[in-house]
This record gives sequence, structure tokens and C-alpha cells, in this order.
Amino acid sequence: MSKNAVSADLVLVLGDQLHPEPPALARTTPERAIVLMIESAAEATHAWSHKQRIGMFLAAMRHHAQALRAAGWRVDYRALSAECASLAAGLDDAIVQHRPSRVLVTEPGEWRVQQALEAACASRGVPLEWVPDPHFYCSRDDFRDWAAGRKNLVMEYFYREMRRRSGILMNGDQPAGGAWNFDKQNRGHFGRAGPGAVPERGGCAPDAITREVLDEVAARFPGHPGALESFRWPVTPAAARAALAEFVAHRLPLFGRYQDAMWQGEPWLYHAGISAALNLKLLDPREAVNAAVEAWAEGAAPLAAVEGFVRQVLGWREFIRGVYWLQMPGYAEHNHFGHDRPLPSFFWDADTDLNCLRQCFGDTLANGYAHHIQRLMVIGNFALLAGFDPQAVCDWFLGVYVDAVEWVELPNTLGMALHADGGIVGSKPYAASGAYIKRMSNYCVGCRYDPGKRSGEDACPFNALYWDFLARHRDMLAGNPRMGLAVKNLERIGAAELAGIRATAAAFLSGL
Repeated sequence: MSKNAVSADLVLVLGDQLHPEPPALARTTPERAIVLMIESAAEATHAWSHKQRIGMFLAAMRHHAQALRAAGWRVDYRALSAECASLAAGLDDAIVQHRPSRVLVTEPGEWRVQQALEAACASRGVPLEWVPDPHFYCSRDDFRDWAAGRKNLVMEYFYREMRRRSGILMNGDQPAGGAWNFDKQNRGHFGRAGPGAVPERGGCAPDAITREVLDEVAARFPGHPGALESFRWPVTPAAARAALAEFVAHRLPLFGRYQDAMWQGEPWLYHAGISAALNLKLLDPREAVNAAVEAWAEGAAPLAAVEGFVRQVLGWREFIRGVYWLQMPGYAEHNHFGHDRPLPSFFWDADTDLNCLRQCFGDTLANGYAHHIQRLMVIGNFALLAGFDPQAVCDWFLGVYVDAVEWVELPNTLGMALHADGGIVGSKPYAASGAYIKRMSNYCVGCRYDPGKRSGEDACPFNALYWDFLARHRDMLAGNPRMGLAVKNLERIGAAELAGIRATAAAFLSGL
């Protein structure tokens, strides 16, 4: 289109808005609109992104553009080679070129992006229309209404409300199976025998478009963390549905029982691996939930497993998004414990003698993925106990995981893992000693540290750091009802022993 031509609508599609039926396009027609898609290197460096995260976004975007063109839409696709300084700069240039009467954009997944796009349109005097995202069960406004007047936002209460609204896993007004959740059945570990034969991750072999993207990522972002060799992420709606079907058929039956378990050399276990497809909108959460519920109805998966999966998608995922948009922009600045320690280098190279951390960082760097307990109870727990700067930790989580978009990453990291929000997301810090890791994994086997010791050179650092964390923040934690037992246990430790534990913690931290 020439510079002098006029387009009625400019529809900007962001990298995490790759719906098979784009909601913003429903408000226009192929004759009236130009679809704008922008690859910006700034989005890969704003959070120092894993190579697979960059590859996931770009490959999915290029496949989406191809599908839009095949459906008759005019697409102005600005690849990395266009050197767009930022999303806002690319939008500004497109406004100048196409002279639209309005810009249409589906609600973004990040406050920063929303503000930048609003400013870009305002500077050119072009109306910007935000289109609500139908991907989610609960809209931003619905969540705000639910949260209004509540002293505390409790995910369990929100989850039950979502079950009632949707009718999912309900018998009339009662939950299927007579209980709202089956947590007690979903905390299994493998024991010394290990998991045995685990279904292999199928994944999607990169096609020509994806291979081209991965080659470009390797050339343009050589200094970024992670490896590309294991890239098998679904980057189209069809591939995402295939990944969902594979999970339901082969891993869902044992997903619930072992969703919290960890095992050396088994990064995938019984997890779905579809969170990236969900967060880029390649897969609708209703498809995922319905497939799991159908498996239960057909007797192919137990209720405990299906309810655990539904709770993550219908409950936790929707709750986290609601909290993000309710609390931003100030939410990102919370630092409840005043932690400020910089991240050590092994966050980027996995070079540490703590085997649990080496395994979890190694999985992350190899695959751009670690399951939720590796993230929460190993890496997040360590970051909390060691007192790392919450903003640095959040930036790291946002950059290294393929499924990370800020609306889902920030509350999970800042609130759930670090308790830096002071209790907005979780009612207690998820602080744990090495005993938890020993119980839920085989990471302690062969580690140079002893999970049974709290002080001394060979004591597990998680143990020393746990008691040191409780001692540092004793007064603050004593007021939390759910931390009462932990504080009482701290008080039972003699002064001399506690001094030795804290000296062990200090020596470990000084060596980072």
C-alpha cells in the first residue's frame, strides 16, 4: 500500500495474541483492514530471553501471518530484519505509512506494552480501540467485580466461583466427587524406585519456517541463555491441539498424583507442556479443560488428576491474570522483605555444586522449561531464602521460560514464589528446607551436601538458609498465622546452634 493510500483499520496483532480466530479481526473486514505484526529485537532484550523463548514467539508469529494471508487478510509483517526499535516505534511507522482511521488491538498481556501502544496512537491522533480478549473465562472487569470489597483475594474461593459459573466438574451446585479439590491425592513422590517408564515427550519437529527462525535466533542472539537443539514446541493451533491430545492420552492419568514430583534426568514427567501454546493463544483453555473432563467422563483418567489440571487452568491461571491487572502498575515494585542480593552467575550457566539447583537450572537452559515445582520449590524457594532482589528474579523468570508472558509470570514469581507482595497472591511464604526437596525428588542423591545437616561445610544450604530466613524476618513472620509453627520451631533452636546455622548461611552466601 502506498504512503498516500488510506486504510480504514490497522489491526495490530501481538506475539501472544495468535488466536485461530483473532478477536480484533471480528470488528473489521479484509477489505477495510491491514493486519500489522511486528518482530522487535527489543522484546527479546527487555527480558534477557532464552533462545527458545525468542524462537517460540517468532515461529508462531510467522505461521500466524501465513494463515492470515491464506484467509484473505492483507498483512504488513515487519520481521527482525526491519530493525524496529520497539513495538511502539513499529506501530508509529505503520500509522504514518497506512494512515488508518483507527487502530484495533486485542488486550495485551503486559502493562508496559499497553501504555506504549496507547502513547504511540495518541501521539499521531489516531483512535485506539482495545478489544476484550475472549480467550479467558473471566474478563478483567469480571475479576475486578469479584475482588471488590474483599479483604483478601483467595484463589480457592475464586476457583469455586469459576466452577459454579461454568458448570465444570459440577453436579448441580455440588462439586463432582464431593470435594472441591483433591490435593491430598496429588502430592505423590516416586520413592527410591523412581518413576519407571515415563511417556516420551512427542513434541513437534520444526518445519521449514521454524528452522529458518531458529537459525536466525542463533545468529542474532548468540549471547542469550539457553540452547535450541531440543526445540519441539507447538507453534500452530493444529500442533497445539495435537500436543493436548498426546497429554490427555498418555500423561493425564498420572498427572495429578505426580504433579509435584521431580526426578533427575526427567524434565517432562507427566506434565502437559501446553502452557506456552495457551499463553500465546494458539490453544483455547476451554479445549484443554473440556478434553480433560471428557477423559474423566469416559473413565480414561481419574477425577483427582482431572481436577488438578482444571484447577491450574480454570482456577490458578485465571486468578493470576486477574491479580495482575487489578494490581498493576505498582505491583511490580513490591519488595516485602527488602531483599536486594544480586543473582549469581549459575542462574545463567547452571554451574553450581547444589545438585537440585544444577538439575533445575540445567533443565531450564536446555529446554526453556521447568515444571511448576522446580520453579516454585527449588529455584523460587532458593531465591526467597537467599534474599535475591525480587525484580531481578522476576526479570530472569520472564526471560528464561518459553511460556512466560508478564501477566502470568509476575504474580507467580513476585507473589507466589517470593512472597514479595506481602500476601496479595499467597497467604504465606513458600519457604522450605532441604527436607522437602529430598522427599519430592532424587536430587539429593550424590549431592556433596547433606540434607540432614543444618550447619557446617557439608550442610545442605537450603537448611541453613531456611532457618536464617526465619531468623532474619522473625518479627514479620510471627504475625502470619500460617507461619506460626515454623516460628515456634525456630524458637526451640538454642542460641549457640542458631548462631552456627546462621554462620553457615552467611558463609554460603558470601561465596556466591
